[in-house]
Amino acid sequence: MSFTDELWDGISGTYDAILAHPFLTGLTDGSLPGSAFAFYVVQDALYLRDYARALAVVASRAPDAAATEMFARHAAEAIAVEQELHRSLLPELGIDAAAAAAASLAPVNLAYTSYLLSVAALGSYAEGVGAVLPCYWIYWEVGKELLRRGSPDPRYQRWIGTYGGEEFGDTVREVLAVTDSLGPSLSAGERQRVQECFRVTSRYEWMFWDMGYRMEAWPSFAGA
Repeated sequence: MSFTDELWDGISGTYDAILAHPFLTGLTDGSLPGSAFAFYVVQDALYLRDYARALAVVASRAPDAAATEMFARHAAEAIAVEQELHRSLLPELGIDAAAAAAASLAPVNLAYTSYLLSVAALGSYAEGVGAVLPCYWIYWEVGKELLRRGSPDPRYQRWIGTYGGEEFGDTVREVLAVTDSLGPSLSAGERQRVQECFRVTSRYEWMFWDMGYRMEAWPSFAGA
């Protein structure tokens, strides 16, 4: 069993819960409210900025030039995806790009990105790889499944096509290969730490979908 096989086996229940979440089932049957999708898209654009920063940190700590180049390239691609969201999808959803850029991170989004940046900066290189991997891998697996199901809403179908397509799949395969190459060199203790980072951010992936579905907001207090 490869190292990535071990990692995936450890989150099988989380992934099943993701596929069953009403945000994703709503994408494929068209029942997801447009307001929830718009909220998610704005939060995703904000998330991608910090995800790109985490990838850049992982790139800076990579032990070889090939991994440094790969993660640095992926960081630039994450920024490009965010810019494309602002250029095309946000106007279709009736969202002003300036207002989206000025939006605040929702609580789960802030917690997720803070964890990613913390692990990338303070954990080992391998732990950083484990932490950033679910965003790649789960989105690809979700995209393939949703592509199989399809959606009656053309906006949702276009989003599905982005993550279920072969171009994104090639990107994910690169990271899986790097992750598998790390497995044999890890001590038992570090292997467990990488697995834990992978499990935590996989749970955050479920929480991110749930955040979008609920259009999560910070609590408000009188006088604050």
